[in-house]
Amino acid sequence: MYQRILVPVDGSPTALRGLAEAIRLAQLTGGQIRLLHMVDALSAAMAVGVYAISADVIDQLRADGERLLQEARAQALAAGVVADTVLDDGVRGRLADWVVEQARAWPADVVVLGTHGRRGVGRLLLGSDAEQVLRSAPVPVLLVRDPDGD
Repeated sequence: MYQRILVPVDGSPTALRGLAEAIRLAQLTGGQIRLLHMVDALSAAMAVGVYAISADVIDQLRADGERLLQEARAQALAAGVVADTVLDDGVRGRLADWVVEQARAWPADVVVLGTHGRRGVGRLLLGSDAEQVLRSAPVPVLLVRDPDGD
């Protein structure tokens, strides 16, 4: 039961809560974790108001993503949980679609991810990768909600 635990991470407090829960679950089941991070070059470009960003920025985003994955992996290893990492450059499309693809390809027994738990207009405007993973994943999904979510 839940031997292969897929955990998307982005460095946010909610993702870190999801990681902590996944580590606890892996400790209980003797499972292993696969950590995922997608480089979000499109959001970075939109944030600075340009349509294309330089290779230097993309390289920095990749380096930041790799650092984030290694920190998450170190946290799992320190808790005695086997963990590996996968970094995606973000050109494939939506995060939710990639997580579902990875859940099938690895294959995962469960996906654990943090969610902001947005409601109303915030959810409508921002969408929800967590909700899309929940709807599309071929395996159970454990959503770890931020208790301070709006």
